[in-house]
Amino acid sequence: MCHVIVTCRSMLWTLLSIAAAFSELIAFLSTDWLVGFPRVPDSAPEASGEAYRPTLGLFGRCVFVGRVMCGPYALTFDEIASGFWKAAAIFLAIGILLLSAVAFTSIFTICFQSIMRKSIFNVCGLLQGIA
Repeated sequence: MCHVIVTCRSMLWTLLSIAAAFSELIAFLSTDWLVGFPRVPDSAPEASGEAYRPTLGLFGRCVFVGRVMCGPYALTFDEIASGFWKAAAIFLAIGILLLSAVAFTSIFTICFQSIMRKSIFNVCGLLQGIA
């Protein structure tokens, strides 16, 4: 039988857990990890050419080809720029998985506060710290 136990603290923690998981996912997919200096396209006349900033993310980039276009430059894991970027992708993916699991588990804390005498809040807080 489920007794609904909702406190302001647990509701705030649940909403912030979901927001943190989405924020990390957005950061993972963002192309704004490295932002270049403003450039004027070579093909445009000097008077009408507007400056743009080329950007690079873990597996996406934005460049000017007639107009600013964003898309993936790496279609597979082996095409990611360097070993450090691959490591960042792996660690971010693990963090996203942990934060998503905590966000999903936090919904169940409305009914249950402990499983096998372990506080769900403590276990999920530890997982959030690791992520």
